[in-house]
Amino acid sequence: MEAEIAVPTSREQLWALLAEAAEIEHHLMCCYLYAAFSLKESTDEDLSEAELQAVERWRREILAVSVEEMGHLAIVCNILSALGAPAHLVHQNFPIPAGYHPAGLVVKLAPFNRQTLTHFVYLERPGDVDIADGEGFEPTQAYRRALDMNRLMTVCTDYETVGELYHSVAEGLRRLSASMGERALFVGNPEHQLDTEVSRLPGLKIVRCLRTSLEAVDAIVRQGEGADSCCGDSHYQRFLRIGREYDALLQARPAFRPARMSAHNPVMRPPPTPQGRLWISEEPAAALLDLGNALYNHCLRCVSLAYGDVGRPAQAVLVSAGINLMHLLTPIATRLGTLPANPDMPDATAGLSFATIRSSAALMGEAGSVEILVERLREMETRCALLAHTYPDLASLLETTRAGVERLANRLAAQAEHCRQLEAVPSSSDESAALPQRSVASASAAPEPQRLENGAELIPGGAIDIVYNGQRCIHSRHCVLGLPNVFRANTPGAWIFPDAATTEALVTVAHMCPSGAIGYRRHDGGDEEAAPPINLIQLRENGPLGVRANIVLDGVPIGMRAVLCRCGASKHKPFCDGTHNEIHFNASGEPDSVKSSPLTARDGPLNIDPEINGPLVVSGNVEICCGTGRTINRMTSARLCRCGGSSNKPFCDETHRRIGFRS
Repeated sequence: MEAEIAVPTSREQLWALLAEAAEIEHHLMCCYLYAAFSLKESTDEDLSEAELQAVERWRREILAVSVEEMGHLAIVCNILSALGAPAHLVHQNFPIPAGYHPAGLVVKLAPFNRQTLTHFVYLERPGDVDIADGEGFEPTQAYRRALDMNRLMTVCTDYETVGELYHSVAEGLRRLSASMGERALFVGNPEHQLDTEVSRLPGLKIVRCLRTSLEAVDAIVRQGEGADSCCGDSHYQRFLRIGREYDALLQARPAFRPARMSAHNPVMRPPPTPQGRLWISEEPAAALLDLGNALYNHCLRCVSLAYGDVGRPAQAVLVSAGINLMHLLTPIATRLGTLPANPDMPDATAGLSFATIRSSAALMGEAGSVEILVERLREMETRCALLAHTYPDLASLLETTRAGVERLANRLAAQAEHCRQLEAVPSSSDESAALPQRSVASASAAPEPQRLENGAELIPGGAIDIVYNGQRCIHSRHCVLGLPNVFRANTPGAWIFPDAATTEALVTVAHMCPSGAIGYRRHDGGDEEAAPPINLIQLRENGPLGVRANIVLDGVPIGMRAVLCRCGASKHKPFCDGTHNEIHFNASGEPDSVKSSPLTARDGPLNIDPEINGPLVVSGNVEICCGTGRTINRMTSARLCRCGGSSNKPFCDETHRRIGFRS
């Protein structure tokens, strides 16, 4: 077995293997999403209540696996970037032709059924498992690739499992690192990669060397492809669990069918070889498919640009835009499964084809390309409005999509404006460099701050006022790094200039401020900051509590954002002032989850009452989360430690009484 594994002999060959790994992860992600989109959504679709609950669990599980595949794709792109190659986010359109991957690996879009689920198990199988593929997924021919990689041009390699492909990648990394030296092999700029901070994909880390590259490969294998058959939470095991539940429901009612749609490999245009494909020609399905694929391709463009030379703040905005586009895509892809696909096939329903276009990742890898992204979003916004008028039955869905696209366009437009401002600033090592020419006149005179009753300062601007509360500032630096021409750090006297940026840019940076030290008041009729749809308290590793809610602190509304001390040493209790760093406070941001049921309501006022010499008493709907977003507990009341001594953090265990905590 070891001797049959092909090992790349050059950087070029290693790039080729990683590009194939990226496409496999991408293809699997699309297949899993397609199956999840096909599932029924109500008891009106010939499901009992128990069957619907099972189907909803499967949908959540398959979507979670899809997100992890997205994370695997990002990991592969990080390795490529570390090796000096661009991120590989394009892929072959479905169905994948024979031989594009090894002949034993059949990849096509199919609705969720027992055969498709068996195929998923087969795709994710470990190397020590011998099982058959799902019916209908048999390879069309026996085909072997060349194994000799000692060529100048890249050649393809055979592998029985995806885990074996990653084995070849790992061995290539080891051998090339040994022959070339790590410094010569890992030549990419780490700042062009993505991590959990900007991607929201757990476990995604920067690749810098042989060790971190092998850790990245191992993370993929352990979670999905190539995991040992005994690994309890691998993709393989998760699909097996779904299969066992599926079989039980099918045995109880042989007519049980969890999916609504029937399309296999939908396509947008008349296929030159129609076998195994379904042309979506019926309206409105064809128009909705066009919109869905446009959203999907724009997601790829946003993420692809995030791997370019755009800077850290723009990376986060771009990745967030890509994720939001996938959220907008989901209801459209699901609705497609209910629509007639082709008049020649009256029983066939449509589905998303995940078709890519040749220019899907063709933007220049620089911040100025954000304007092109905005241009395309405006086109989609206009198309949504047109389709909503043309197809009244889809108006609600399309209006929701249009509003979401508009918000993304506005957000990216603010980022593009910020990029233009940065380009206009003369080169200087001083953060108080000259303002862009367009704003010098309005910002030449320092605005006079006004003291508010709560001790904060209001700095007036033409379209928007900035409200700054120094006692709540934890120096997260989103302001001075995001808009250095507005927040001019280390300058005597006035240092905040609201007219040096657009209103949307200021609002975006204010919302990024976790402590609520930066607020605003608009004069242009735009929306003020709204309460979040879900009240959250997030634990920071060795640090404070980050709160996002309509916060009522000690009976006084204080806004939607706050960072509260839990080390016990802040001089501005109950707010954090960064003292936890000075005293080397130690408290996990990743405690074990507590079994809890979803809340009936997840928003509303969140009352936080600091108990004298005691904990923070919280009442209201709230989810307590760790730094990676995992839910620790859901509750409507809690006592949260703020003395720093509890052995049950983040919850109070009355240690404050024993240690004589004083607030």
